[in-house]
Amino acid sequence: MMRNERKPLYMQIQQYFKDLILSGKLKEDDKIPSEKELMDQFDVSRITVANALTQLAKDGWIYRIPGKGSFVSEGIGELVPRHSQQEAGAVGHPEGVGAGFSQPEGTFAANGEHTLLGAETYPYTGETSKTIGLVMPQLVDYFAIRLLQGINNIIENSPYTLQIVLTYNSIDREKAAIRDLIRKGASGLIIFPSDAEMYNEEILSLKLQGFPFVLIDRYLPGVATNVARSDGLIGGQLAVDYLWELGHRDIAICSDSPLPTITVEDRINGYMEALKQKEAMINPALILTDFKVDYSGIDKKHPLYRFIKNQIATAYITLNGRLGLHIYSICKELGLKVPEDVSILTFDDPSPGLHEWIYFSHISQSEIEMGEAAANLLLELFENNEPKDQGYTKVILQPKLIESQSTGPLRRQQ
Repeated sequence: MMRNERKPLYMQIQQYFKDLILSGKLKEDDKIPSEKELMDQFDVSRITVANALTQLAKDGWIYRIPGKGSFVSEGIGELVPRHSQQEAGAVGHPEGVGAGFSQPEGTFAANGEHTLLGAETYPYTGETSKTIGLVMPQLVDYFAIRLLQGINNIIENSPYTLQIVLTYNSIDREKAAIRDLIRKGASGLIIFPSDAEMYNEEILSLKLQGFPFVLIDRYLPGVATNVARSDGLIGGQLAVDYLWELGHRDIAICSDSPLPTITVEDRINGYMEALKQKEAMINPALILTDFKVDYSGIDKKHPLYRFIKNQIATAYITLNGRLGLHIYSICKELGLKVPEDVSILTFDDPSPGLHEWIYFSHISQSEIEMGEAAANLLLELFENNEPKDQGYTKVILQPKLIESQSTGPLRRQQ
């Protein structure tokens, strides 16, 4: 038997139990295995099992008793003939019970090493099932969460479901995730590329094959693709211009990734361009990019800690919000006050985004709008259904400066 790879997992589980009921192997009031047993049997997440059982109950196949479990509906005898009539003329399962699952004895083995998070989170509407794959490095900060929120704002009002794969910034996992999602029948992909020194050839392959995909936040220099991103060059200039107006001249720019990503490069180029326009010297010692950061604590031997301790800079531009929080913690450890002694300006708001919580001055990339733009771009690709050489769309959002409490005028030395 071949597994039906174009159906979401929760729908495959539904079909598995429908087939058991239709064949008479499950009868009225028979108990369905527990969620934990189904998670183990099919090797899927709890939310996937819960979605499957919820829809089966909604459609009348089973009923659920809190604290006791799920059971085959008592009126199933009436439902079966009606279902059989609806299925007439449709392509049947090749081997009846359990069609859509290729493993013996009703087991379901997840393929690949990657955790699929948030899969099948939307209820089935009766329309043809379609899946959009979202490939992201990680979900550890509010920037990523707001991107996801924007994507979700659009996808939840479409006939598509969203399936998320986290790559943990591994280019190999990213390649495997793209292959796995396509193999499982994804209609299209939204890809947030990992930090890497080389292009992911799987992304280039998607372009050559004309497969629908949109890049988000990052682009591939010299390679035309559909992309939704912020203008990093302008963002870097905005940051310097603002701190310069506050009187700062020793302005450091910091990244926590030693790998040369295009977003880091654009922002640093914007930083240098702003200094050139002011006829200021560009001090390479203030461009801090060749290190990684362990966010589990403060390392007093770390070059960033020593740099801050020596008060080489009066203001810091961090290329993500998480790094801004870390620098704030180091300043607190050293007895330096923010913003009286040190100003910190982050790319992206490291707070939840509630107005009363916003402490950090930051360059906003309009992450929610970016996510919405990426999702809309992909849906438009589905609707247009034009040849792969149709041209590509770039949505470039203008960054905005948000002033708050982490920046202030340079305090003159006595």
